[in-house]
Amino acid sequence: MFNLRMINFKAVDQVEKYLLEMGVDIHGVKIMAPKALFQCIQLDEVPIKIAHILKQEMLSIGGEAAVARGVVDSSVALTSVLLMGTHRDYKKLIKKLKMQPFKLPELARHIGVLIQNTQNQLEPLKVGQYTLPIDERTIVMGILNLTPDSFSDGGKFFDAGRAVDHALKMVEEGADIIDVGAESTRPGHTPVEAEEELQRLIPVLERLLKEVHVPISVDTYKAATAQKVLDMGVHIINDIWGLQRDYGLADVAAAYGAPVIIMHNQNGTEYDNFMGEVIAFLRKSIQIAEAAGIASDKIIIDPGIGFGKTLEHNLEIMDRLDELKTLGKTILLGTSRKSMIGRVLDLPVEERVEGTAATVALGIARGASIIRIHDVKEMVRVCKMMDAMVRR
Repeated sequence: MFNLRMINFKAVDQVEKYLLEMGVDIHGVKIMAPKALFQCIQLDEVPIKIAHILKQEMLSIGGEAAVARGVVDSSVALTSVLLMGTHRDYKKLIKKLKMQPFKLPELARHIGVLIQNTQNQLEPLKVGQYTLPIDERTIVMGILNLTPDSFSDGGKFFDAGRAVDHALKMVEEGADIIDVGAESTRPGHTPVEAEEELQRLIPVLERLLKEVHVPISVDTYKAATAQKVLDMGVHIINDIWGLQRDYGLADVAAAYGAPVIIMHNQNGTEYDNFMGEVIAFLRKSIQIAEAAGIASDKIIIDPGIGFGKTLEHNLEIMDRLDELKTLGKTILLGTSRKSMIGRVLDLPVEERVEGTAATVALGIARGASIIRIHDVKEMVRVCKMMDAMVRR
């Protein structure tokens, strides 16, 4: 009959292209496209007087705003607010908020930035003499552990020669970056001082920087370690504590113009507002990086699968990964062989390739642009297939 179906759009330019292909008039396209994209925006700890204004303004333009029941009778001081509307609605809301008191013009600016972040195309990432085309395809980061106690391959590449051979093999299989770590970060690991970390790193890095022709990343949260390896010529710093363990690390990376990967992490697994707290942590890390002088386009975010999270937390992040797009940064996902996969499939580390592939595929569909993995050959194939489907 009429071949009814649902259409799901991801961006306004996608809507515009679709309407033009239908033969819709160009003037109509510009008017209608912002109406086709519906999004929800949540605000936390909003004073009730501001919550009232937001609800009234959203209702007046045809949108909606959900608030706690206690806002009506003023029995609460703060509330979360869930705004629900199209891009056209938010444009109208921004215009209205700019004329309001209570710092609402600043809120209007933040809403505008958030909307823009979800629509922006990522630019290629400049890393020293290399350019990573994250706007075109998924970037593969191969893991090289120089630790005797890594959860996945502890001790296997502790020897410098074997480590370099493995890095060369990963590059041959399609790795775009080699990420080198010299301190295990598995649960219950024993921390090492910067001096010991460098003793493990330096002999391998000296060879990698000569023999491996892709960017080299070092996994460290210590400013002293970062200073030395960047001076050697390392290209990227990957900090599992998001620049919030050693605040000097941001200054070091900025001085060398190096990209940083900032990961969410915390001690313990207690949260009041899980995804809200993950995003708040990453937003603080971004602010630390930018305040130190790290270029905005050289900040990469990682939700930290397996760090300070339960199995349910990890599964929730996988399902809601696209919420991180609101921060406007390149998203890196590291799920390779992790306990989340082992617990779901009840399999040991060496049998988690298929589970890793599932997480990589979903991660790419949800917005990850870089994946950090052990099994390069297999995951490069997964990436190519996913890119063909979702990066058209």
